[in-house]
Amino acid sequence: MQTLPAASVGGPHARTPRVWGWVLLAPMLLWLVLFVIVPTLILVIYSFCSRDDLGRVVFDFTFDNYARVFDPIYLRVLGRSLGFAALTTVLCVVIGYPVAWFIARQREAVRNRLLLLVMIPFWTSFLIRTYAWITILKSEGLLNGLLLSAGVIPEPLKLLYTPVAVVIGLVYAYLPFMILPIYGSAEKLDNTLVEAAHDLGAGPLRAFSEVIIPLTKPGIAAGVLLVFVPAIGMFAITDLMGGAKVPMIGNVIQNQFSKASNWPFGAALGVIFTLLFIIAYAFIQRRAARSSHS
Repeated sequence: MQTLPAASVGGPHARTPRVWGWVLLAPMLLWLVLFVIVPTLILVIYSFCSRDDLGRVVFDFTFDNYARVFDPIYLRVLGRSLGFAALTTVLCVVIGYPVAWFIARQREAVRNRLLLLVMIPFWTSFLIRTYAWITILKSEGLLNGLLLSAGVIPEPLKLLYTPVAVVIGLVYAYLPFMILPIYGSAEKLDNTLVEAAHDLGAGPLRAFSEVIIPLTKPGIAAGVLLVFVPAIGMFAITDLMGGAKVPMIGNVIQNQFSKASNWPFGAALGVIFTLLFIIAYAFIQRRAARSSHS
């Protein structure tokens, strides 16, 4: 039986789906160019500028802004930001994984209701939710009131405007971003693989560590990326719940563009922050690739 050449299959309109594919992608590509690529290029250009005696931005291609980034003061702020982001990510994994696994193992009707509960915080303003936590954590707030009434503590705890309050705010803000990707991986996991592990003699802990965790690693990796990088640059929570006493790199960048009006240095910090995102993404992708080949 004679076969037709591949080029003739589909006739003269064989390439139409490919053209329409680019047409469908055009809005997203336009959005990326206008709101990601162009702003990033502007940021990079500003990072090599300086200010004259009048405070005006002058392009003279200097590396002074990047040299200033490595000042011990800013390195401590960057280290603190990485530490808070790492702690937030670990807590989100520890809290979010059991929640995501439990939701994924439920019937569809129950699963949808539980997912709705996870999404409810997004229905209200971020600032309203943050101020709600301020009300809960302040000395005369709900938490101290309950502990005092129960006789657990003799006097109110100082929680607000402390690193503890910042971590609580960060975990609360980013926990759904950890739960949802892990849920996506856990929901697709074939339960017969877990049952097979038990049939072969694996206990609950071994089945969890050698079967469940490896199969849900893509969701964990996505959740880590969605939590870790934004947590580094968060400044609203550190201002409101930390009382500006626990400055992070996001606060420094915001101050350079607002109060200090030093846009070139703020741009250099922004470029460094973008590089941190790229490094984190490349590291997670490399680990995921190694896991898939092993």
